[in-house]
Amino acid sequence: MPTIGWIFILLAFGMVIGSLLLLRDSSNMKIPEHKLEKIRKRQAELEEKEKQEKDDW
Repeated sequence: MPTIGWIFILLAFGMVIGSLLLLRDSSNMKIPEHKLEKIRKRQAELEEKEKQEKDDW
């Protein structure tokens, strides 16, 4: 294989590894406490609504 082929393969491999590392780093985002509280409240409301609908059947 010519040298240029090896260069392309190495560049492609480097781009894949770099993308995976960037994805890993961005997955550690912290959610503020006030947003977590809103999420928990909304989840409790939905669970209560589902429970009421289940009891109605």
